[in-house]
Amino acid sequence: MTDPADPSGPRPGETVVALPPAGDAQLRFIGRIETPFATRADCPRQGDPDHGPDCLIHLDPVWLPALAGLEEVERLQVFYWLHEARRDLLTQRPRHASAARGTFALRSPVRPNPIGLSTVRLLRRDGPVLVVRGLDCLSGTPLIDLKPLNCPHAAGRATAGEV
Repeated sequence: MTDPADPSGPRPGETVVALPPAGDAQLRFIGRIETPFATRADCPRQGDPDHGPDCLIHLDPVWLPALAGLEEVERLQVFYWLHEARRDLLTQRPRHASAARGTFALRSPVRPNPIGLSTVRLLRRDGPVLVVRGLDCLSGTPLIDLKPLNCPHAAGRATAGEV
């Protein structure tokens, strides 16, 4: 049943599953993300690496050596934990849709393991802080990992589209 006083509750047509507490995997957050988005409603549906707002990725200083060579990369994949997302919906009805769809058929942040992924443009690096464009998450979101979209040292290897 939907509780009108709880806007995070399921919408009509959505299906919820009762889950035991998760305990089979551990992640190590390596930093925090700073964006201009304070609420989920503020977040764009998908980040824009060319025209989106400048955002900051604050890496914990212990990871500073892991950034060596990053300046050679133009685009990064940023993996983050959608810490305010529900984890119990099997089906969801997007705001502007008339019917529910399966969670795995949507890019919604509401997922069993709410891992976000954005491809961003690296604008510059200032020590452990990266200035990027293309994020779509809340300010304060925990950072899981960073990867170059394409490795400069992998020239000549098959790409995902060629395999």
